[in-house]
Amino acid sequence: MRNMLLVSLDTVRADVAYSGKMAGIEALRARGVTFRQAISSSPLTPISHASVFTGRQPAGHGIRHLLRERLAPGVTTLAERLRAAGYATGAVVSCPGLNRWYGLDRGFDFYDDEIPRLPDGTDPLTVPDVKMRGLALKRAPLVAERAADWVASRSREQRPFFLFAHFFDAHWPYEPPEDVGADVANPYEGEVAYSDHYLQRLLSRIEESGHPLDETLVVLFSDHGEDLAGWYPNDHSGELGHPYEEGHGCLLFDTTQHVPLVVCGPGLPAGSEVSGQVRLVDIAPTVLDLLGLPGIEADGASLVEHLTTGAGTSRPAYCETYYPEERRQSGEYPDLLPLKAVRLSPDGDRRKVIWQVGGEAVEVYDLLADPHELRGRPLVDGAGTG
Repeated sequence: MRNMLLVSLDTVRADVAYSGKMAGIEALRARGVTFRQAISSSPLTPISHASVFTGRQPAGHGIRHLLRERLAPGVTTLAERLRAAGYATGAVVSCPGLNRWYGLDRGFDFYDDEIPRLPDGTDPLTVPDVKMRGLALKRAPLVAERAADWVASRSREQRPFFLFAHFFDAHWPYEPPEDVGADVANPYEGEVAYSDHYLQRLLSRIEESGHPLDETLVVLFSDHGEDLAGWYPNDHSGELGHPYEEGHGCLLFDTTQHVPLVVCGPGLPAGSEVSGQVRLVDIAPTVLDLLGLPGIEADGASLVEHLTTGAGTSRPAYCETYYPEERRQSGEYPDLLPLKAVRLSPDGDRRKVIWQVGGEAVEVYDLLADPHELRGRPLVDGAGTG
């Protein structure tokens, strides 16, 4: 059995990930398959990662709010399946949204979720503001060091390893601790480059431990993107019409839902791209299929056909956010409602429908004619008008 490395670059937009500025991401893309149209199930860290770990949409895995639910009993995780198959399972995570309180440590022998408290001493797990929670993180150098040390500690074992490494640096407040030499356009990109730099360090350390990347299945993804209130042409937050959106959480535009996904490993084509639409819920079924292990009950499906042929049918992508319910608690935005969306992708067409949960607003976006989702049309009798 081969080793398995799952890497999450939290809060990284697809356009920035694929900008060519990030040497670590580019190196993995050169080794494997890039999915150009991967869609997240949620713009919130615990919910999206739960979908990655289980292959289930939020209704199936049970986490739908930032601070209310834990992983539902009886839902099998990728780590549980790999541990049962004989893998050593370890994780190093770096933010409150992946604290073991959520149950996301299920199946891991080793789960390092240590993070500092907020500057005022508050436990970040109790803070509903996604921006403030970003002040409590384990920085990339420590993630890379602890993850690599765990792999090195397994070197004498005969069994393969499954490592999950999570980098949170791209989250607000966008203050990169050092210049890593990337040609970035703004501090947010600086943080992405900082994570990317230490991702490279982690990959090097893993190889130095005697585990060649050519013999390792590597999956790189982001849980959601980031709305920078005008730094990019598809932003919507702040003065652009949605003042309650602070980076991510309340909206379902592609700004936060379109994410990077790269898969590389033995037998997979190098440097190839897939243009068909896929979902993060497809990751767990794909990993188990590639490793030759029994599947788990999932809403996603294996992407092996896409990986081996470069083709494969585009898949409708569902996403949701109930964070507006928590955002309302401040009293500042009493009319906020949860949202759901479906991003359709039949051949020659690409539409997206976003609707309110408990409200009447339904909008349709033509993503080919309007890729920045600036001209939504109300849906009437099943057809867009306007």
